[in-house]
Amino acid sequence: MRKEKALNDPWLLAVWPGMGAVSISAGYYLMAKLGMHLLTEFPALEFFEMDHVDVKRGQVLTARLPRSRLFLWHDPHKKHDLIVFIGEAQPSTNRNAFCSKLIRHVRNLGVECVYTFAAMATQMRPEHHSRVFGAAIDHDSLRTFKELNVEPLEEGKISGLNGALLGVAAESGMRGGCLLGEMPGTFPQFPFPKASLSVLKVFASMTEIELDLKEMQAQAIEVEQELEKFLHRLEDSLEHSNDETTAEDSAIPPPKEEPSLSTQEKSSIEQLFSLAQRDRSRAYELKQKLDQLHVFHDYEDRFLDLFKEPG
Repeated sequence: MRKEKALNDPWLLAVWPGMGAVSISAGYYLMAKLGMHLLTEFPALEFFEMDHVDVKRGQVLTARLPRSRLFLWHDPHKKHDLIVFIGEAQPSTNRNAFCSKLIRHVRNLGVECVYTFAAMATQMRPEHHSRVFGAAIDHDSLRTFKELNVEPLEEGKISGLNGALLGVAAESGMRGGCLLGEMPGTFPQFPFPKASLSVLKVFASMTEIELDLKEMQAQAIEVEQELEKFLHRLEDSLEHSNDETTAEDSAIPPPKEEPSLSTQEKSSIEQLFSLAQRDRSRAYELKQKLDQLHVFHDYEDRFLDLFKEPG
C-alpha cells in the first residue's frame, strides 16, 4: 500500500448492508462518483469465521468471508478529505473490538468526525418525500443537523455497527452522528434509493462536497414509480377481494433460479467495466447494471478492484 500524504481534516463515513440498502447504496455512490481509491483492508479472519460452505451442482465450494475496506478521496478544495468504510457484512461477535480497531485506525489518520447512514422505516408511501432523521454524538453536530432541516431522532435505538461505532467514537471524544433516510416500512426488503439520495444531499451539504446526484435521482424516480404501481395493485386487490383464497393465490412461488447472463448482457458488462476503468465516475452506472441483472455479488471483488489505485 502506498504511503498517503497528510490528510485535510478527514471525515469517516461507515456503511454496511441493511434495510432498503440505504446505507450501502449511498456509500457505493460516493465511492464511484468521487473516484475514490482503496486505502486499506482489514483482515477478514480477525473478525469473521466460516460458518457455512456454498454448494453448486453438488460440489462444495469454499465460502468467501466478508471483506471490510476503507476508500479515500482527497478534497481538491482542501476542506474535508473523506474516508468511506464499506463493510460487506457486520461481524456477529466481537463488534466492540471491531469498532475500536476501526476508530483507532482512522484516528491515526487524523479523523475526528465519524458518520454512519441507516434506514428509518415509517408509514410513508413511496411517492412521498423521504425525510432525514439524525442522531448526533455531540452538540455541534446536532446543531448542524437542525440547520439542515434534519429531524432529530427523539428516541429509539440505532442497532448494529451503525450504533456501536458511534458509541466508541463518542467515548473517544469524536464528533458526528447517524443520518437515517426515511423509507416505506411496507417494503423493507426492497432497495429504496430515494432514502439514499436524501442522506447524500445532507451529507454533501455538511462536507461541502460537489456531488453529481443525477444518476441516483433517476434511479430513485424509477423505483418510486414501480413501488407505487405495486402498492396500487395490492390495494385494489384487497379492496375487491373476498375471504376466499384460490389455489393460485396460496401457491408457493417457485424457487428463484440463478441468473444466467446472455452473451449480450456479458458483453454490456465488459464494456461498462472498460469505461469505469478509464473513468471511475462511470462506476455507478456499472453497479446499476450489475444490480439490475442480480449479479453484483459475482462481480463485487472485480468492481472494487477498480478503486485499488488512484486515478
